[in-house]
Amino acid sequence: MSIGLISFAAGVLIGVMYALLKVRSPAPPAIALVGLLGMLLGEGVIATLMTHTTAG
Repeated sequence: MSIGLISFAAGVLIGVMYALLKVRSPAPPAIALVGLLGMLLGEGVIATLMTHTTAG
């Protein structure tokens, strides 16, 4: 199973648990999405740098 799929499934599971427990998300949705975008971009930059430094 891919890491992306596992991550997505974990997010859905946590979302369901929050809904069942009637807990609000610890961050406003817009802020949380910006944080996730930053994480994805950072991961992509590191992966690109690692590929270029090991290939050359």
